[in-house]
Amino acid sequence: MERIIDMGGQRYRYRNLGALMAQATPLRSGDELAGVAAQNAEARAIAQWALADVPLADFLNEALIPYEDDEVTRLIMDRHDRNAFAPVAHMTVGDFRNWLLSHQADTATLQALAPGLTPEMVAAVSKIMRLQDLILVASKCEVVTRFRNTIGLKGHLSTRLQPNHPTDNPTGIAASILDGLMYGNGDAVIGINPATDNTSAVTTLLKMLDEVIQHYEIPTQSCILTHVTTAIEAIQRGAPTDLVFQSIAGTQAANEGFGINLALLKEGHDAAQSLQRGTVGQNVMYFETGQGSALSANGHHGIDQQTLEARAYAVAREFSPLLVNTVVGFIGPEYLFDGKQIIRAGLEDHFCGKLLGVPMGCDICYTNHAEADQDDMDMLLTLLGTAGCNFIMGIPGSDDIMLNYQTTSFHDALYVRDVLQRSPAPEFQQWLEAMSIMDPQQRLLVGQQLPAAFQQALSP
Repeated sequence: MERIIDMGGQRYRYRNLGALMAQATPLRSGDELAGVAAQNAEARAIAQWALADVPLADFLNEALIPYEDDEVTRLIMDRHDRNAFAPVAHMTVGDFRNWLLSHQADTATLQALAPGLTPEMVAAVSKIMRLQDLILVASKCEVVTRFRNTIGLKGHLSTRLQPNHPTDNPTGIAASILDGLMYGNGDAVIGINPATDNTSAVTTLLKMLDEVIQHYEIPTQSCILTHVTTAIEAIQRGAPTDLVFQSIAGTQAANEGFGINLALLKEGHDAAQSLQRGTVGQNVMYFETGQGSALSANGHHGIDQQTLEARAYAVAREFSPLLVNTVVGFIGPEYLFDGKQIIRAGLEDHFCGKLLGVPMGCDICYTNHAEADQDDMDMLLTLLGTAGCNFIMGIPGSDDIMLNYQTTSFHDALYVRDVLQRSPAPEFQQWLEAMSIMDPQQRLLVGQQLPAAFQQALSP
């Protein structure tokens, strides 16, 4: 439906709600590449002004991607909870922003509201928010998940220990795992991106991780970040699988580019659930997303990349995941050009996911050809820690030698936990204290001397 706004004696036309959303989006290179961005800052500001006056209910009446053409649209519309939506149903996007920033929108209220919000609603309101608005609202959200520990509680920050190796060498992987555990990392998941993506190789890695976790009784979970079909086959072969991983996107076409659909994700979810390997909960899925994935798959339908990213969270929400991770700067400068755009995108993604009730973490990262550096990542790390991010990455030296990108290190997690008084997952914290790795004040106890249990393992 065409939308028209008169301002300053000029008339501005937007062919539909999707075009208005795109032009209201803060500048990013991916939208320029797609040809949907506003022509200049003035046009962007006018579109944001117009978007603020759009009723939230319009997003239920005007699908950005037609219902009959896209299973993600059908999921969003069919799962919408009108009773949960009722408290804000009368609001415009601008009214919604003001309400979210008020004391009325507290943690319990936002948790109850989440099923009533669509990705398009939360993407729209994010476009008219400053960074501090995104941080403030997200900090009021709490999305808690459980498998062998409890992730997402207020006052806590978890980490994915990422011990990748370019040849999947068991010794190299084990060294990185030991290093990460000594720095209190690994409570979100010990997750490996395999260099060789076949069922036999994946099963070997799963068995290795399971042996480590079981032998040392670590209250955490493992995951090999392989395609969901490989994970299903590994489960069928009896591999000790904790979490099933998959990259997901916000349109049916983009998901088909990943070789998946909603039915396949349900099959993976059900397979992992059947194992009942969790001890304190059964959230068994780990999803990764990233702004620009739909455009790179030519599945964007002329919609801006940030709105499509929010739609990916509706896919995630359907399967009650343990972890959802926006790999914010990984795709490259074609989609997020520099540190400024990466910082904005990371905060948007976290905000949108949390409002939708998704357990959001962030891979605070950049590629070597982006106009960004580690100072930019320090800023995003600190801001996301303030906003209550569920988890970040922990990688030796912040340099992934297998995927060849820059992210956050084991030390970075210690920094943000110390500065912002964040703790690991409660069960993992107790294990760290029992292993004499940390004390109750989060101080590392490991110096030159390894804990006795690990010394024994390393003895010839």
